[in-house]
Amino acid sequence: MRVAITGAFGYSGRYIAQRLLAQGDSVITLTNSVRRHNPFGERLRAVPFDFDHPERLVESLRGTDALINTYWVRFDHKLFTHEQAVANTRVLFEAAKKAGVRRIVHISITNPDANSDLPYFRGKAELESALSSLGVSYCILRPTVLFGKEDVLINNIAWSLRHLPVFGVFGAGAYRVQPIYVDDLASAAVEKAAGTQNEIINAIGPETFTYRELVELVRQNLGLKRPIVNVPPELGYWACRLVGELVRDVVITRQEIRGLMEGRLCVDAPPLGATKLSEWILRHKETLGRHYTNEMTRRLDRVSSYRSN
Repeated sequence: MRVAITGAFGYSGRYIAQRLLAQGDSVITLTNSVRRHNPFGERLRAVPFDFDHPERLVESLRGTDALINTYWVRFDHKLFTHEQAVANTRVLFEAAKKAGVRRIVHISITNPDANSDLPYFRGKAELESALSSLGVSYCILRPTVLFGKEDVLINNIAWSLRHLPVFGVFGAGAYRVQPIYVDDLASAAVEKAAGTQNEIINAIGPETFTYRELVELVRQNLGLKRPIVNVPPELGYWACRLVGELVRDVVITRQEIRGLMEGRLCVDAPPLGATKLSEWILRHKETLGRHYTNEMTRRLDRVSSYRSN
């Protein structure tokens, strides 16, 4: 097939691109980072998003069999917003339809909610609705937390446990998460790109943890004895703001804390991925959390490659 993928130089997009190329597909990537190092060389061509020029997007996608979309933003910022990401993705979907793309695989989130006041989950719901009414064959994958060598959450939990005197869990920490290995998600995305059935699939891993259990798992597997304490969510937010000032990053937002505590990263569904986070951490315990993964640096530096943890 000829497949277009958004963000092949980023996190999940890179794993998807690797799998597509390994099975012999012709691949292009749509990206805001055309100057970023291309790890795939001549096997993969990078073209700009051109959201402001939809006709160029149409031409970039013409002749493409499938589009795999990973494009999104984690939080609102003065340089990028969820509202803008929703609008841009709608432009992308329409361009794909006009270009004759047969199939769209879209990466969403568990528990999207059009009625939520959390823009992340509301925006994802808007895009699911737009795609399902587009008139193009689609598959929507709904992952929870991703983990892998380039991840943010698991690595930065490990970094905090290694470098800070205490780790604070928001509230009781009883809200659950179901992390999925990024390459398991990539495998599903590639498989579904060749499909024809319209479907929505919860993309979760084989293990379910409370948030506190997740932190304790990382601490135990890294052989650390850092105290883990329960803190009021607002106090935890301001502590993370302080750490964020030190590392020049947005560690977590109030909305992300709410999303966690509302249980939006857990669903009652069979696992899609087979890789266990507990086993993966043991295999990577020597490197996990040695360096802080900076979300803002990734957003602002459009040249450097993502660093593996």
